Amino acid sequence: MIKKIIIALLILLVVVGIVGFIVLQNINQGMAALDAAEIPQIDLSQVEDGSYDGDYKATPIDVEVRVTVSNHQIADIALLKHTNGQGAPAETIIGSVVEAQTLQVDAVSGATYSSKAILLAISDALNIEVHR
Repeated sequence: MIKKIIIALLILLVVVGIVGFIVLQNINQGMAALDAAEIPQIDLSQVEDGSYDGDYKATPIDVEVRVTVSNHQIADIALLKHTNGQGAPAETIIGSVVEAQTLQVDAVSGATYSSKAILLAISDALNIEVHR
């Protein structure tokens, strides 16, 4: 009986180890992709008035935004979803984007990955090719 319990525990430990390894690999791949991503320049003169949704996902960060454009200016950015580890402070970057009217703003210290993910979600929403 004890031998069966030990075998079951060993099998459980191996399964948990494999799942943990896979999750860690997904996180590392997501962070590497986010690191490599470039924040594009946005020409607001090419974006028509309206509200546009955008998103960006890089495990474990998941961002969804709604950007409102009025008179070729960013009037508002609503953060619809921001799943993050310790990146909640990055949400303040939205105010910087609205104030500067550009995505070329400094990342929030201590929340660089979430800052970049939010900027990339805004970029996705303002995709000029889609909103001409």
